Amino acid sequence: MKFIDEALIEVFAGKGGNGCMSFRREKFIPFGGPDGGDGGRGGHVYVEADSNLNTLIDFRYQRLYRAKNGEHGRGADQFGAAGDDLLLRVPVGTLIRDAESHEVVADLTQSGQRIVLAHGGAGGLGNLRFKSSTNRAPRQCTPGQPGEQRKLQLELKVLADVGLLGMPNAGKSTLIAAVSNARPKIADYPFTTLHPQLGVVRLGEGQSFVVADIPGLIEGAAEGAGLGHQFLRHLQRTRLLLHLVDVAPFDPEADPVRDARSVVAELKKYDPDLAAKPRWLVLNKIDMVPPDERKARVSAIVRRLRHKGPVYVVSALAREGLEPLLRDIFDAVRMPAPEGPEATHDPRFVRDED
Repeated sequence: MKFIDEALIEVFAGKGGNGCMSFRREKFIPFGGPDGGDGGRGGHVYVEADSNLNTLIDFRYQRLYRAKNGEHGRGADQFGAAGDDLLLRVPVGTLIRDAESHEVVADLTQSGQRIVLAHGGAGGLGNLRFKSSTNRAPRQCTPGQPGEQRKLQLELKVLADVGLLGMPNAGKSTLIAAVSNARPKIADYPFTTLHPQLGVVRLGEGQSFVVADIPGLIEGAAEGAGLGHQFLRHLQRTRLLLHLVDVAPFDPEADPVRDARSVVAELKKYDPDLAAKPRWLVLNKIDMVPPDERKARVSAIVRRLRHKGPVYVVSALAREGLEPLLRDIFDAVRMPAPEGPEATHDPRFVRDED
């Protein structure tokens, strides 16, 4: 299935049914009273996070969504039925904004979380409602109210504990394939990975975490160069970033330190908070370096980068040095996440508890 992580849709809640003006007409009851019922409310539009979905592709091809209108009121004290609600299902991790005000409407981070996107219009009042001691034959009724309509922007941010970043062909796809159940396409040309890949790493019973492989970054990605700018948002929900650096690039003119610095620079341009996340340095493809040169090359790269966090030397292809890396990642991500400010939501769009 094609990976789609953005969509623009319009939702229309149902219109309320009109109230009815009616009077009883029965034999031997010459002065029958009013018996016009109320109209039913229009259907609401809900959205629910579904863990079985991983793309917004359905919303790319269908843009308009309408809930049912409420039924009109009828005579004989019959009230109109409420319109059927409309439920939209989206992947877990979907952020929904108002397309005009850019206000956050919903941030769906848990499976089964349900939010009201648009409320149905209230039903109109029948003339039965207007009966009183001074108005025994009311001839007024009210029309149903229109439902809310909104233009919404859907944005999917994958939920993962760990995000892999680095230049194209740094070995991210090879690493995620070596440690998880993900099977991404692996080739020897840049931009092999065209969309994020998720993999579950299992270390033992009840010991697992999720890794996201993000397409490679190049200089200028934050301004639109390459593919990375399209998917940097998927790193924003991660707890930890693994920065893969190729210590044995195929191109003799390539400089791993320069490339690593350019990746960090793109993160800062895109989102300073993203660049401030814990970032571990993973020096990959060490098996391509002669044994007597490994220590000197690793020391030179770390010294030039001035990296202050943990540093790991691995070979994803040969599966060398992966066990201590995975154990340390699990210990880091199982700690409680730091509490941050909650997103501000419109009070009209709260989670439905019914």
